Amino acid sequence: MWILPLVGYLGSAVGFCFLTLAIASGLYYLSELVEEHTVIAKRLLTQLIYSIIGLQLLLCVIDRFPVLLTLLGVFSHVIYLGNMRRFPYVKLTDPLFVASCVLVLVNHYLWFKHFSHAQDRAYKNMSSYYDSPSDIPSFTEIASYFGLCVWLVPFALFVSLSASDNVLPTMDSEGPSLAGGMGGDGNKARRGQGLAKALVDNVRSAIGAVGEMAGWNRPRDRFE
Repeated sequence: MWILPLVGYLGSAVGFCFLTLAIASGLYYLSELVEEHTVIAKRLLTQLIYSIIGLQLLLCVIDRFPVLLTLLGVFSHVIYLGNMRRFPYVKLTDPLFVASCVLVLVNHYLWFKHFSHAQDRAYKNMSSYYDSPSDIPSFTEIASYFGLCVWLVPFALFVSLSASDNVLPTMDSEGPSLAGGMGGDGNKARRGQGLAKALVDNVRSAIGAVGEMAGWNRPRDRFE
């Protein structure tokens, strides 16, 4: 077969593009929703952080999760909680924000290493090839733990926090200064923009710039 594998590759590429667009649209919508309901979003995020801290402590006490990794997870969520003091605005050079980004990666690596070693030990202790390892979490349980206890709060912060004073550069960075000089929407242009929205806008502007360089005569207002 020659054509069917090509069709499979093409379908995978198209599906990946649609999935990327769906994620970007969801991030954009959630960021706008948080901007409209800042007080409610702050309250929900704070309660979410406390709930996950309690869940990690329960896992440590009841399910015998490693104490040191649990303490690291609790400490990480306390650092995440520190980003709520000026919610929804954040400076990308703020030590708490930088520490939060580092702790996300550290937690992911250490917990992934922990679950990998647990599975390796379980398979090595098998006396027969036909035995099934016991007392090891399933893929669904591991994925759920990562989703809820490792990535949920950082992802929610990424969607909710706004970069103050336009600290995230855009493709047309002259726009805000011109608007401010004309006295029209200067305050709106200088207002903090959600991190997720800024990321989507930057990617969208980059695609528009590449399209113009490639000779696609698309009106620029389609990307605004």
